[in-house]
Amino acid sequence: MKNTILRYGVYSAITIVLLALGGWFLGKNLDYSIQEVIGYTSMVVSLLFVFFGIKHFRDKENNGVVSFGKALLIGVLISLIAALAFGILDVVYIKYINPDFTTEYYAHYVEEMKNSLPAAEFETKLAELEAQKELFSNPIMSFLLMSFTVLIIGFIISLISALILQRKPIAA
Repeated sequence: MKNTILRYGVYSAITIVLLALGGWFLGKNLDYSIQEVIGYTSMVVSLLFVFFGIKHFRDKENNGVVSFGKALLIGVLISLIAALAFGILDVVYIKYINPDFTTEYYAHYVEEMKNSLPAAEFETKLAELEAQKELFSNPIMSFLLMSFTVLIIGFIISLISALILQRKPIAA
């Protein structure tokens, strides 16, 4: 089980890193909302290795049998490896590759709010955003937020995969 988790976790981590880097560099001139869609799509695509990892374990290592609980555990652990890789990549990206990202994204978000909200509501939302700005510019918080995002999506994919792939032993 450990080998399956490590192998498919590394596949998922490599995929999420390559897709994220590709999205960041090839899509840097795209609107933030499109970049966000590309980012979430990259997460889902890379987490498809959860399904394949559970299936591999069931079919190749466990005689065609896997319980829902074990399948879910395998999926979550594969997702955890991808989540850690993406969290680290995000910190490297905002600290070294594009240190202006947080400031640029913040300015974009403020401008978007200014254009879509009434003045009084804008001021309230801006005050809330200012209070959170320091927190979200912290690399540890960024790591946790991005890792947790991938882990949540990975948990959902693990849950669906475990439901699909669970197979009980055939009674003799």
